[in-house]
Amino acid sequence: MNISEKTSENFLEIMGHFFFSRETLDDIGGSTSESESHQYCHNFVELQVKLSLLPSVFIILLLSFNERRKKIFDCERNFRCLRGRFSFVIPLDFTGKMQNRWSYGFAFGSVTPFMIKLMSQTLLTADVPPYLKVLVALLAALMVSIACMPLFACLSTKHRLLGGVLGLLYSLCWFVAQLWKLFWCRIIIPEKDDDFDDYLLRAGWLFDVPQLLCLGFLVCRFGSIIVKGVQKRLRNHCEQEGLKENEYKYVQHLLRRPAEVPVEKSWLQRNVYEWDPYFKFPNRIIATVVLCFYALYTTVTFEMICSWWLTSRCWDSTEPDYITHSWYISIACATLTSVIHISQVLVYYRKHIKSLRAGDKTCLPRKFKLDPENGVMGLLKYPGHQIALTVWGYVISQLMMFAFGLAFVYLVIIPISQDQIKRWLEDISKSLANFFTLLAVMGLQRLLSHIFFLQDKTSPTDEVKPLALNNRKAFHNINYFFFFFNVILGMMKCLVRLIKSAAVCLMLVSRIERPIMPTGFEQQDSSYYTWLGMIMADHHHSNPVLLCFCHLLSKHTSESVQDGEYSRLNAEPLSKDRVHTRWLLMYTLVRNPKLILLRKKREGRNDKELAFAWAVSNTA
Repeated sequence: MNISEKTSENFLEIMGHFFFSRETLDDIGGSTSESESHQYCHNFVELQVKLSLLPSVFIILLLSFNERRKKIFDCERNFRCLRGRFSFVIPLDFTGKMQNRWSYGFAFGSVTPFMIKLMSQTLLTADVPPYLKVLVALLAALMVSIACMPLFACLSTKHRLLGGVLGLLYSLCWFVAQLWKLFWCRIIIPEKDDDFDDYLLRAGWLFDVPQLLCLGFLVCRFGSIIVKGVQKRLRNHCEQEGLKENEYKYVQHLLRRPAEVPVEKSWLQRNVYEWDPYFKFPNRIIATVVLCFYALYTTVTFEMICSWWLTSRCWDSTEPDYITHSWYISIACATLTSVIHISQVLVYYRKHIKSLRAGDKTCLPRKFKLDPENGVMGLLKYPGHQIALTVWGYVISQLMMFAFGLAFVYLVIIPISQDQIKRWLEDISKSLANFFTLLAVMGLQRLLSHIFFLQDKTSPTDEVKPLALNNRKAFHNINYFFFFFNVILGMMKCLVRLIKSAAVCLMLVSRIERPIMPTGFEQQDSSYYTWLGMIMADHHHSNPVLLCFCHLLSKHTSESVQDGEYSRLNAEPLSKDRVHTRWLLMYTLVRNPKLILLRKKREGRNDKELAFAWAVSNTA
């Protein structure tokens, strides 16, 4: 049996273990059921999520009880302890906020494996009709979301001390559970690597370590929240939401005079990245980038585990394995490309936001019109689209590089290694001869255009010749003789253009900050319009100049009201309030005449008024 047959059989075995549970495979093969330990490890995620539902609901209700609502219903007025209680708990705020930027990313990193594992198990093992599997998957996603919501709600709550304590206890329980799973299911139980399921159990610690690191970060984060909360309680410090320091410094930087002598930038600052101390990425972008790296790591790790198991089963040391080497090289190159693409998300986000703040809209399409619905949908859809396209971009680029690697191996390396170098050189020389002939004709046209068919420079200081024809008769003859040759050359250029366009589109499929459609068809690229809606929504909600203006306006208004200073603009509302107050006073005194005698006496008040009030009160 050759290597390709072994590879195909082992690949089918891997897919069987991956897409079916152990019980299904045992029923198909007629073997005995797996042990209780393997069953426990197989259902560990589902068991942990179900056990976490009750504590999660309790924490959510407790945080909701501490939140206050502005609107109080009539049924609550009889219960003083419930007035305005049980408001909405906000798990996260992605509308350009700067709080918990890294914490949200690590919280998503600790939650994502549960979501993937439980949804895949539900889709593959649920005994429901096919048209109900999507509904079952949505229910599984809802269950995971409820179980993991305290990790986010405890970060975003205004009651920092309570959220820190609850979040620390909850994240610590999850950390201990995952540590137990790593110790029991990855180290103790697997004893042999003959089966792919056992091999995956042993190598599965590569998936568990990032999740443990994320949970460990959350434990430390909640611990720091508790320490800061205790310090603020001891100092009787009341935290007030105001203007952020980076926004204030950004406006100060804009109002400052520019330096007369520009600062010289290094090569790294000019060509790669320049750090801006007055700009901060919002928590949505940080969380998206962290999850993109996590998804890329998970995909690469799964490919490597499958590759290691396949090569250990079918690799033959007597002959070079070009397929395996090409596969590993393509994985490395695609991973490096994806890392660069993920980093470019930060670069282009800052570039586009700063351009919009400066009033430069060249980053937008020419006929782009802001749609409020598109902006809101961009805030909702961007993180999910970016993560999914990052994974797909890696897979597509890796397969494309693997195909090019195999083509290079079979067209170049294998003929040389099999002592067919003479024939290979003959084929290459023939192909290159045709290529160089076409290249020479193209160069001849360019040379004639530059030397004979363009007029001389009008000034010695000009860099290029003017666009003015010279030797027109010779130009018309050359145009006639090269007409049909350029048709043939155009057919070849069409193939080259098609290959280049396909390669660029496939390589940039994860770069949603730039359209893959040509100019005029950008609207057909929905992912690109998701990016545009997101940056426009961020520009409208987190512009530092607008926020500073609103903050100063609100502060000035509140100070004016406290000091009793009213301008001419609010004189009319003040007079209306005075008339309304006097009407209520008169109505109260008419209904309760005895209160007239209890009012404060003034110097100009007549005694007859008091006598009349006394008589009316006695009559009543």
